[in-house]
Amino acid sequence: MRTLAFTVLIVTFLTGCQESPTGRNRLALVPDAVLADMGQDSFEKMKQQNPVIKRPDVNRLVQCITEALVSAAQAEYPEAPMPQSWEVAVFDNPTPNAFALPGGKIGVHSGLLQLAENQSQMATVIGHEIAHVLADHGNERLTQQLGLQAGMLLVGLFTESEIAEDQIQQALGIGAQLGITLPFSRAHEEEADLMGLDIMARAGFEPEQSVRLWQNMAKASGAQPLEFLSTHPNHDTRIASLKSQVAAARSVFETVPPASCQI
Repeated sequence: MRTLAFTVLIVTFLTGCQESPTGRNRLALVPDAVLADMGQDSFEKMKQQNPVIKRPDVNRLVQCITEALVSAAQAEYPEAPMPQSWEVAVFDNPTPNAFALPGGKIGVHSGLLQLAENQSQMATVIGHEIAHVLADHGNERLTQQLGLQAGMLLVGLFTESEIAEDQIQQALGIGAQLGITLPFSRAHEEEADLMGLDIMARAGFEPEQSVRLWQNMAKASGAQPLEFLSTHPNHDTRIASLKSQVAAARSVFETVPPASCQI
C-alpha cells in the first residue's frame, strides 16, 4: 500500500511539472477549463454580493488600461496560455486593492483609483493581476492545496497511534503553512510583480511608476506582519525588487508609443 501510494504521487509530480512564463518550475494539475468555470462562478457571485461601480468614466478608464495591458501581455509572453476573453469590474470598496481569478476575471477596488496618482500606477496593479492569470498561479495554488491534503491523508495511513497521528498532522499543518504555502504565495507575488512590470512597459506605461505606486501603498497600509508569516513580500522587498528591474523595463518602454488612457 505504501509503495503504491508513493508511486502514484511521484508519477503525478513528474507528469504535472511545468515551467511558468519566467522559467520557474511549478506544478499545476487542475484542467484549465475547470479553473475557468470556477473563476466565472466566483466572479458572478462577487458581482451579485458586492456593489459594482457603473460610472462610465471610471469603467472606460479601467477598461482602456486593461485592454492595453492584455495586448502587451500577448506580445510579451506569446507562449503563455491566454484566456479567450477578459472581464474587469470596479467594486465599490475603499481598500486600495485588486484581484484576479482564473479565466481572465479582474476586480478593481475603487480605493485603488483614489490611491493611484496616474494611469501608469493603475497599470502597475492591473498588470500584476493579468500576470497572475498568465502564470496560472490559481492552478498552482489549488494543486498545492490538494497535494497538502493528500499528504495529510498519507500520514494518517502510516502512523500507528491516534495520538501520534494527531500530533504529526498538527506539526505538518504548521510546517506546511510556513514552509510551503506562504513562500509559494510570495513567489507568485514576486513573479507577478516582475511580469507585470514587463507588461506595463510594453503597453507604454511608465515603469518607474510601479515603484511610486508601492511606495504609496506602503504609506497607506502602515505596519505589516513579518515577511515569513505573510503571503506577500513586504513593501521594502517588493520596492527593491522592482527598482532592480526598472532600467530593463525602461528600455522596452522607450521603443513603444506611450499609453493614452487618462486618470
